[in-house]
Amino acid sequence: MSFLNQLKSQASALQSAHGVNLAQREANTGLTETAATTIWLYVAELARQLNVIAPAGPRLSLTNKAPWPAMKLVDFQVDARKKTLRNQEVFDYIALGWRLVPQDGVPVAGSVSANFPPDLQRIESRLAFGAVPHERVDVRHPEKNTLQAIRFDYTTQARASVSVSAAHDEATFAFRLANLQGFEVLSASYPAAQIQDPLLDELAKLIVGQASRFATH
Repeated sequence: MSFLNQLKSQASALQSAHGVNLAQREANTGLTETAATTIWLYVAELARQLNVIAPAGPRLSLTNKAPWPAMKLVDFQVDARKKTLRNQEVFDYIALGWRLVPQDGVPVAGSVSANFPPDLQRIESRLAFGAVPHERVDVRHPEKNTLQAIRFDYTTQARASVSVSAAHDEATFAFRLANLQGFEVLSASYPAAQIQDPLLDELAKLIVGQASRFATH
């Protein structure tokens, strides 16, 4: 076989492999879009029902020593964004967000202080995770003006969310869960083939604080 024919054979093999890979990616895209539509329809209906129910929220605290009042989940909203993939419009991500507010009355003012880096980092991360309205105040010695502590003045309201990002070529979904069980961000990943109502029911249970088999890490 001439060298040119060898190159032709190599190119033909690469083209065949590319065709197989493209066909697999297209099949994965179709599977992912079907699953994304399932998620979108489910969370849209879930938001409508939970806006009526206003279920109880998780126990919250910025320091584990100053618990917030009993909270509830309100103002559920659903959003989705799309993108273009191989000249096709597909889901990029789907998000469900809501607010956490006191069960009785309106949000109230609170205050926590920290003077050690670990405590300070913990409070700041929880404030950030929950998008908690707050102000940071330097507490200084009245005479020496030395920094004694950092005080955070806040109100007892926060935000929580579930966002789901689609990876079409791999036919997988990445779930980001913010403040479902407290001030923390958890993640989970599922193949598109598993995105069905039973799995989404487990996610809904997690949102409302019931025992759930939705895996997180």
